[in-house]
Amino acid sequence: MRKLLVGLALIMGFVTTAHAVEGDPAAGKEKAQVCAACHGQQGNSAAPTFPNIAGQHPAYLVKQITEIRDGVRPVPQMMGIVANLDEQDIADLAAFYANQEPNLGQADPALVDRGKSLYKSGDLAKGIPACMGCHMPTGVGVGSARFPALSGQHPEYIVSTLQDYAKGERSNDPNAIMRGIASKMSDADMEAVASYVNGLH
Repeated sequence: MRKLLVGLALIMGFVTTAHAVEGDPAAGKEKAQVCAACHGQQGNSAAPTFPNIAGQHPAYLVKQITEIRDGVRPVPQMMGIVANLDEQDIADLAAFYANQEPNLGQADPALVDRGKSLYKSGDLAKGIPACMGCHMPTGVGVGSARFPALSGQHPEYIVSTLQDYAKGERSNDPNAIMRGIASKMSDADMEAVASYVNGLH
């Protein structure tokens, strides 16, 4: 039975991949003009409350934009902007941002030790797994699994996202994996790991 379920999951994954819309970065650049006010011209936001999306995996961007459009992930600031996007628009935007140079940040030296420990090893006593298990040792994420790149992300955005997961206010994580992890983290844990990934590259 277990082999059957795994086989079905793999088949569904292939079907989804086979029907994915191919994005056009040039078309995405034109469509991204409206996004620049919050995310910057090339996807690196000047405001720490808006995420850097330059260099992000296209599959992850497609998932997030689609789920915001469809109300699965409530983001009021974006609803009016993405409401009328179709699958080709979303694929084009994702392709454009994925091809941009990602931000390089710098960690707070006072938070590096705790942040590095959480990211690389987790916290066994709290039941927190290592972040790098899904987001990779250098923070590049895993595009095929739609695990986002975290390297160079604004610490303020990471903290607010973790807080939203912890409170259940964001719930579009597969199998509630991030909600389970974030709920075990203290504010200090969140700040430390957020600072660490900002400087991770």
